[in-house]
Amino acid sequence: MALKAVHVSDVPNLDHVPENSVLSLSSSSSRSSSKGVDGVRASFKSPKFAVIGHRGSGMNMLNSSDRRMKVIKENSVLSFNNAGKFSVDFVEFDVQVTRDDCPVIFHDNFILTEEDGSISEKRISELSLEDFFLYGPQREPGNVGKSMLKKAKDGRIYSWKVEDDDTLCTLQEAFQRVDPCLGFNIELKFDDNIVYEDDALVHVLQVILGVVFEYAQDRPIIFSSFQPDAARLVRKLQNVFPVYFLTNGGSEVYSDVRRNSLDEAIKLCLGNGLQGIVSEVKAIFRHPATITRIKEANLGLLTYGQLNNVPEAVYMQYLMGIDGVIVDLVKEITEAVSDFIKPAEEGEESLDGEKQIQGTKRPKFSQHELSFLLKLIPELIQV
Repeated sequence: MALKAVHVSDVPNLDHVPENSVLSLSSSSSRSSSKGVDGVRASFKSPKFAVIGHRGSGMNMLNSSDRRMKVIKENSVLSFNNAGKFSVDFVEFDVQVTRDDCPVIFHDNFILTEEDGSISEKRISELSLEDFFLYGPQREPGNVGKSMLKKAKDGRIYSWKVEDDDTLCTLQEAFQRVDPCLGFNIELKFDDNIVYEDDALVHVLQVILGVVFEYAQDRPIIFSSFQPDAARLVRKLQNVFPVYFLTNGGSEVYSDVRRNSLDEAIKLCLGNGLQGIVSEVKAIFRHPATITRIKEANLGLLTYGQLNNVPEAVYMQYLMGIDGVIVDLVKEITEAVSDFIKPAEEGEESLDGEKQIQGTKRPKFSQHELSFLLKLIPELIQV
């Protein structure tokens, strides 16, 4: 498959978008400009509780005893299309840009292999596209790629072996080979340990936007990033797709204070016209009153984290008014969500006339119990 080079002159620059322009998204509306600077989509408000597949069908946790975390290669076309077999609204994945300006899909800042008996570690942004494709399964029959290793959070390194492997892929290939009805949550990936100047960020973002504008068509898209300035700048570079700020809500302390709390996340969004927040779910459970402030600010709210693989935790978020969850166990969580948001049978109403939620597996909480749980959860999840 031929991969096209991106010309930075083909995408908008900061001067093209007014400071007060409104970003929006609606899968039912179309863009009026192929460059994306004039089109407007309605703000991301899912018509139902959204389920988003993390890195496709789920991240690979090679040190996990759970076989489900090692079935399909994360961030691959195979993983995205597999997630699309279930009732997911979007797949989430990580985009970085190679040395020769090609947006590729890969989570870690470095790609690891074993060469001559030692670990070789190369930064994705310093590889050419040709070098990037040398890793893992190869496209040409008979070719053998470099073995891939993966570093866990604790620093241990594992052979990256899954049951269903797939080749590494570019953002362009994802647009071309994944069901066009499946939304993309594109995380703009940058290294936490690097201080980026705006010019460097703008260049990377323009390269990514060049591919998005050419291939997105009517596919629903959300941009997100942990990098506050990347979120700010991609908002200024285009007015078509919603931009969400990713935060762990204060579980780690960064030198950039904008990353250190949900309150700072709200401030960043309001100050830069962002559409919403993607928070680590524990931060929301620890500070449930923040949900009201986020909603009053007319911001969307999605969550991520291991608790989102627990149906009961997902159900609590549904009741709390969160817009959607990013999950690894796509099959299990989509089934659970489908069950507990299943509309009531025709004519079945509660005493106040509202349609009841039904589902044989739906947890049943009274208002008193729900209030108690909301108070108890922050204590239960303190670390």
